Amino acid sequence: MSKLEIEDAKTLVALGKVLPPKVFVVPMKARPVFPGIFMPLIIEGEKYKKTVEKVLETDGYMGMILMRNPEIEEVEARNLYRVGTAGKIIKKINLPDGKINIFINTLKRFEVKKFLSFDPFITAAITDVEEKIRMDNELQALIRALYSEIKDVSEDNPFFTEEIKLNMANLDGAEKVADFISSILNIDREKQQEILEIFDVKKRIEKVLTLLHREKELLLLQKKIQDQITEKVTKQQREFFLKEQLKAIKKELGLEVDAKGKEYNKVKEILDGLELEEEVHDKAYEELEKLGLMDTHSPEYAVTRNYLETICSLPWNTLTEQDIDIPKARRILDKDHYDLDEVKERILEFLSIKKLRPQSKGSILCLVGPPGVGKTSVGKSIARAMNRKFFRFSLGGMRDEAEIKGHRRTYIGAMPGKIIQALKIVSTKNPVIMLDEIDKLGVSFQGDPSSALLEVLDPEQNVQFRDHYLDLPFDLSSILFITTANTLDTIPAPLLDRMEVIRLSGYIEEEKIEIGRRYIIPRSLEKHGLKSSNVKFEKSALKEILRGYVKEAGLRNFEKSVDKISRKIARRSLEKEIRFPYIVKKESIKDFLGERVFVEEISQKIKRPGIAVGLAWTPLGGATLTVESILIPGNEELKLTGSLGDVMKESANIALSFVRSIAKELGVDGNLFEKNIIHLHVPAGATPKDGPSAGITMAAAMLSLVTGKKLKSGLAMTGELSLIGNVLPVGGIKEKMIAAKRASMKEIILPEENRKDLNEIPDYIKKGLTFHLVGTMNDVVQHLF
Repeated sequence: MSKLEIEDAKTLVALGKVLPPKVFVVPMKARPVFPGIFMPLIIEGEKYKKTVEKVLETDGYMGMILMRNPEIEEVEARNLYRVGTAGKIIKKINLPDGKINIFINTLKRFEVKKFLSFDPFITAAITDVEEKIRMDNELQALIRALYSEIKDVSEDNPFFTEEIKLNMANLDGAEKVADFISSILNIDREKQQEILEIFDVKKRIEKVLTLLHREKELLLLQKKIQDQITEKVTKQQREFFLKEQLKAIKKELGLEVDAKGKEYNKVKEILDGLELEEEVHDKAYEELEKLGLMDTHSPEYAVTRNYLETICSLPWNTLTEQDIDIPKARRILDKDHYDLDEVKERILEFLSIKKLRPQSKGSILCLVGPPGVGKTSVGKSIARAMNRKFFRFSLGGMRDEAEIKGHRRTYIGAMPGKIIQALKIVSTKNPVIMLDEIDKLGVSFQGDPSSALLEVLDPEQNVQFRDHYLDLPFDLSSILFITTANTLDTIPAPLLDRMEVIRLSGYIEEEKIEIGRRYIIPRSLEKHGLKSSNVKFEKSALKEILRGYVKEAGLRNFEKSVDKISRKIARRSLEKEIRFPYIVKKESIKDFLGERVFVEEISQKIKRPGIAVGLAWTPLGGATLTVESILIPGNEELKLTGSLGDVMKESANIALSFVRSIAKELGVDGNLFEKNIIHLHVPAGATPKDGPSAGITMAAAMLSLVTGKKLKSGLAMTGELSLIGNVLPVGGIKEKMIAAKRASMKEIILPEENRKDLNEIPDYIKKGLTFHLVGTMNDVVQHLF
């Protein structure tokens, strides 16, 4: 549409200032339309396109009213404001997408008296709005202020300036200028409608002035912020260019480069010498280039530098030289530890394979046994025998999987997991890493560390181990992992499946005496400033300590007792109470350690019928178990005490049922069970007990009770009893035999099916013990009395 056509249209419209009493209405969703503006308007929807056609067929006048809620599709009278703007359609253009574009010259405000129809067209009865204009000094001042504000705002707002250039020349009168400014101000549609409904020109200009002043303040604040940012960026750019120039000058003069340059060159030199694989190489050099472009004061600079330092400090290709000598390795293992033949054999087998096939993958051993049997110290001996570096960390109480696999670099203070940290410290790719207390891993909302260990302890997966912090593949297959545990019950099955379990049972008295002589006493004397030539321990003294003061599978309390004696000897030597050389005898143990903790042997406790000695397995090793029973008047069948678990209670009921079933054969009065209650107790009462292996022991105690016959002294037993009298196999045989030996037992009753376990026990443990292998409870009875 040419400029001439627009001018002609305006002239034509200007002739008709009086609006018709009825107009067709098109609702506005976005903003209200103000009078005095020539503008395009997009019309969509069949109803409103037909409305435009109808308007063009008649007088060309159309009303535009703002909707109160634009989200409501159905147009109703209550959803339309009562004040709108009438305009004359000048031209219509059909658009390709089906919409139409009309050019409309907006003329005057109008007020709706009544909506006449909504279908098929929206029509309304309207009245002209007479604008109140009374020119006085106040209005002239307001008009000047309006033009002044417009000028100030247009200087800082390019969009505002462009709109004013296009339209201000065509606006005659302050009221039209106020309307035009209201239409382009960035304000809510409701505030624009509020201005449209102000018929007093003076009040309207005051309202527009207020909004213009607010816009001006916002623009000033925006300009201030922009200036600050520009100034900061300019300063940083200036500093960067000056630093680069200074660096170039120093380089030309042969002077020292800056700290950042030194760091960059140092890291690059290390990376160049590492011979990294493709992915690690690309990532490391990408981070290095990023470091070179960063400002040293940027927080990301420290993060990237620490990441690169971690990559540089890892032994990507560094291996400890292994001169494997099997006889030498055996001598080292024998020197450091007494007994532990199974562990030593497995290590020597591993070393033999390494010597024959150096590229073989690492192995994962799990040493299981009670506290104090030397599991942790074995790890150091293995590393020494293999000529490898050793690193140990405890998993006890660990609840966060990030401890194993690290934190992601996005976190503040992130660092790699324990495995990568261990490799940084030992600086070799093939150390011995001991994961202590693997059975005491925790689980929390932070994750499950045992699940994270699945990848670490799998030779098929750990070739490409990815730490969360590093996020690069690292080969862990050359590492020999050794884990330790007191029990296997709390280790998840998938994790246990990845490990080769080697059990370390407790020591018998002879082994403890030998270990005491070879290792504990010399170490204790050295620790307390005493010479081995000045202090000697008689064998009888060591036996007294073991029998009267410590009864455990391991050696910790034994070592504490020896340390206590060494301390007292050290003090008394300085007080001239004793003279060197000094011999610790059996008679002097009471003077050093006080009264005996264990006064009598269990074998001496069977003083009456109803008592039997059983053998039990605990996470701390084997133990002896006394079962006591008495008869009391009553009509109940069985009373159980001693913190017994459900399985053990079931075993007691099975034992009673079996005893009652054979009572007649043994000559027991049948009325005995009708008139009396058997009360069965297993000391100590505060210690929880469970499991089926005390079945024959409880049955033996009841048989002894009802027959009135006392069991043989020195007799211990273990085995599960079935309801029909079969004796079923149990576990922990080696630990139980050690406990029996420690308690000075002489005869042991075992299930026939445990013969294979008995054959695996060394002869020196079985020495002095008589074994009765039984298949039924009737076989057991033959050996009881």
